[in-house]
Amino acid sequence: MNVGIIGVGMTGFGEYWDKSFKDLVVEAGSKAIKDANIEGRDIDAAFAGSMTPGMFLSQEHVGALVADYVGLAGIPATRVEGACASGGLALQSAYQSIKSGEYDIVVAAGAEKMTDVSTGQATIALAGASDQEWEAFHGVTFPGLYALMAQRHMIEYGTTEEQLAQVAVKNHRNGALNPYAQYRREVTVKQVLESIPIADPLKLLDCSPITDGAAVVILANEEKTRRLSENPVWIKSIASATDTLALHDRESLCQTKAAALAGKKAFMKADLKPKDIGFAEVHDCFTIAEVMAVESLGFCEVGEGGVFTEKGETALDGSIPVNTSGGLKSKGHPVGATGIAQAVECVTQLRGLAGERQVKDNPRYGMSHNVGGSGATAVVTIYEGGA
Repeated sequence: MNVGIIGVGMTGFGEYWDKSFKDLVVEAGSKAIKDANIEGRDIDAAFAGSMTPGMFLSQEHVGALVADYVGLAGIPATRVEGACASGGLALQSAYQSIKSGEYDIVVAAGAEKMTDVSTGQATIALAGASDQEWEAFHGVTFPGLYALMAQRHMIEYGTTEEQLAQVAVKNHRNGALNPYAQYRREVTVKQVLESIPIADPLKLLDCSPITDGAAVVILANEEKTRRLSENPVWIKSIASATDTLALHDRESLCQTKAAALAGKKAFMKADLKPKDIGFAEVHDCFTIAEVMAVESLGFCEVGEGGVFTEKGETALDGSIPVNTSGGLKSKGHPVGATGIAQAVECVTQLRGLAGERQVKDNPRYGMSHNVGGSGATAVVTIYEGGA
C-alpha cells in the first residue's frame, strides 16, 4: 500500500512571545487541513513529535493536547519523542499506521516552544538528549559534543573552519528566500569566522538557534491520496536507526553510523541510489553536522564533505542541493518540529512551489535526514513527486 502526503502546513519559525504552544499547533494544523481539502472528521489518528515540553512549558500529555486544540478530540493521539528526531519519528509512526492498514488519513505533527525559558534552562533541557551520566553531568553541552566531532573531522580529513563556514553561508542564502525562516539574511564567510566563539572550532554562526514553531503534514492511503490530491507527493520509503547515546562509545567521533544505516535502509526500500535524489533536507544543527550528513547519505565519500561543500555541490544550483529551506541553521530549529518541517519543504519542492529557492529541472525524488542528539537516532525519508 502506497502512502501519500495530501496536506502540509507550518508556522513561521522564530521567537514568539505573543503565541503559545497551542497557538502554534493550531496555526500549522489549520493550514495543513485546508491544504489537504478535508475536514477534521476525516482524520483517523495523530502522532505529535515534541522533545521536552515538560521542561520548556511544564506541559506533558501533548498528544491529547494537540488533538484537543486542533479540533480532533476523540481520535487516538500519541506523542512521539526521540530528541531532535521526534518529528521524523512521528512521521514514521504515521506512515506505518497507514501502511499497516489500520488508518486511512493520519496527522503527523511536530512542535516546540523553546523561548519561554532562559538560554541556560534551554541548554539543560536539550542536554537530556545526551548521556546524562557520561556527558551532561560533566558539563558537556551539545556545542561541545559537535565541536569534538568537528575537531576529529579536521584531524582525520583536513576539513577547515572555512569549509564549515561555507555551510552557514549557503544555508543563510537559501533561508533568505524562505518566508518561514527565522533568519532571513545572508552572511559571509568572514562574518561566520569572526562571530563569537562557542566551542572551538564552532562559532555562533556555526550553530542553529533556539526557536519556536510547529509543522504538520497529513498522510493518506493510496486511494484517498489519488482522490483528494491533484499534485500528490508519495513517501517512497522511510527508515530509522540508532547508535550509542554517548559519543565516546562510538566507532568514530566524526561519522554518524545511525544516519548511514537509516540511509542505506531507505535507499534499499525505495530501490534507489544517492545519485537518484534531486535535493535533500539534512539536520544541520551545527555546520559540521551537514558535512557529516552528506557523507553518511552517500552524496560524497566519507571525509570529503568539506571539500564537497566548498566546490558548491550542495548549493541551490549544485549537483545535490542541500537545505533549500535554509536548514536548521537559517530556518530555525524548534526541535520537535524540525523533522516535520523538513517534510514540508520536500513536499513544497516536489510540488514545484518553492519560488526563488525552487530546485531546477523538477526533481522526482527528495530526501530528509532528521537526527536526534549527537546522532544516536536518525530518520531518513525519501519522497517521490509527479507520480
